[in-house]
Amino acid sequence: MHSSPSVADIEFKDRFETGRVPLSEFSHREHLQLAFVYLCETGGDNAHERMQNSLKDFLQANNVPDGKYHETLTQSWLRAVKYFMSRSQGAVSFEDFIAADDRLLDTNIMLTHYRRETLFSEKARSEYVAPDLQPIPMVA
Repeated sequence: MHSSPSVADIEFKDRFETGRVPLSEFSHREHLQLAFVYLCETGGDNAHERMQNSLKDFLQANNVPDGKYHETLTQSWLRAVKYFMSRSQGAVSFEDFIAADDRLLDTNIMLTHYRRETLFSEKARSEYVAPDLQPIPMVA
């Protein structure tokens, strides 16, 4: 069974893409929600490109330096959301998806896959770096 975004999820994505989500209202949870919507809409195809472009546009629109964007975190969280989606019974919204298993809300979960110095390196910020502790489970 596949997950699908709710009307509220789609509205959030539309508000985000059109610059109507304030910087102060875009935290880890909203990153996950955006990833969930893109993965639902594309089945994974182009989700990374859409996420990358949307985040970079968002940073630029909010006068945040380009260096704030983190490629490894973007790809790693997308992979994690995709993995958890593959294990779910088919959520009908992001809220339903997170309620079923809220482990992704732990912002430190990537530190079970990466050493801190690897994850927060300049290289990891500018390009994807593979996990150096344990792989992020992949979905075919």
